[in-house]
Amino acid sequence: MKDVQSQHDFRNIPVDKVGIKDLRYPITVLDRKNGFQHTIASINMYVDLPEKYKGTHMSRFVELLHLFRSEISLKEISNILEQMKEHLKADSAHIKITFPYFIEKKAPLSNSPGLMDYTCVIIGSSGHDGKLDLISEVIVPVSSVCPCSKEISEAGAHNQRGEVRLSIRFKKFIWIEDMIELVEKSASCEVYSVLKRVDEKHVTEEGFSNPKFVEDIVRDIAEKLKKDKNVTWFSVSAENFESIHNHNAYAFITSGRR
Repeated sequence: MKDVQSQHDFRNIPVDKVGIKDLRYPITVLDRKNGFQHTIASINMYVDLPEKYKGTHMSRFVELLHLFRSEISLKEISNILEQMKEHLKADSAHIKITFPYFIEKKAPLSNSPGLMDYTCVIIGSSGHDGKLDLISEVIVPVSSVCPCSKEISEAGAHNQRGEVRLSIRFKKFIWIEDMIELVEKSASCEVYSVLKRVDEKHVTEEGFSNPKFVEDIVRDIAEKLKKDKNVTWFSVSAENFESIHNHNAYAFITSGRR
């Protein structure tokens, strides 16, 4: 059959990225406690397209993904990217894998168990020189109490749920759980899926005794990451879904250029 994609394109303009986006796909990821975890990912896969070719072979992206579905991890991203370049005759390859990750978390005093879900992202790129660029990202729900509100109020202080997005580059493998724990320990208080009354009392009082602005949260995380010799680059943002304002509070820190 005629291969239209491989035909010459007369415009002679290369395409930086071409591929598939938002493919929902079952994957297996590494789990520190249980070994592996099955989840559903949304996957973007791209390669560059030289100016001489009319198009890329979209079906090959899905075919390649099927070969690695038994384990999608930071360790396998390099192999996936190199296979993409080889099978699609490309100089560069890119992949972004976004998935919910579940961790059983017990309430602080009653120890009532519940599943917490965290959004995780693995981003990988490989250029013509074969150099691998990997970024691991987590989005973590947190709780914060406003230091200003506590200081000026005769009783109480406004508090809200927020979201911290942490992205890092690293030298050696890092667990998703370690990134999540780093974020949660930097908030006023952690967020739980199950809380009994004794737990509600505890988290309310813990947050009140540990008030933090969004600026405090990102600074605390950045301070810890700057001391971690395994981390070569990071970005961290915190967004509070304000309870007494009609806007959100936001702060962002990056260690440098990506």
